[in-house]
Amino acid sequence: EVQLVESGGGLVQPGGSLRLSCAASGFTFSSSYMSWVRRAPGKGLERVSYISAGPGLTSYADSVKGRFTISRDNAKNTLYLQLNSLKTEDTAMYYCAKDAVHCSGDHCYTPRGYEYKYWGQGTQVTVTS
Repeated sequence: EVQLVESGGGLVQPGGSLRLSCAASGFTFSSSYMSWVRRAPGKGLERVSYISAGPGLTSYADSVKGRFTISRDNAKNTLYLQLNSLKTEDTAMYYCAKDAVHCSGDHCYTPRGYEYKYWGQGTQVTVTS
């Protein structure tokens, strides 16, 4: 069974930093693309970033490009997201996802078009002065 446990969120001032972690189990992490997805208050799901199974390929939403960095440690089955230069509009619940999901509205989908369902509890990031 796929299990994803996010951690590292918190309350931070604008311009601050956080590092999110996602502990993965129940599947072959080292062979899987992984994503970070967020849901801001009153908004739909947004894919923030994804990373390939092997080294080298990453992608970021325009809204976070240059400020967030995704990485992974396959030996620890852990995905990370470094959040720098945080803005109030980054306030959201952050989730990790198995696969390079794409999102629309309240749903995300795998590259094959199946609705993505393996959600963890998420970790809350609140950016406020």
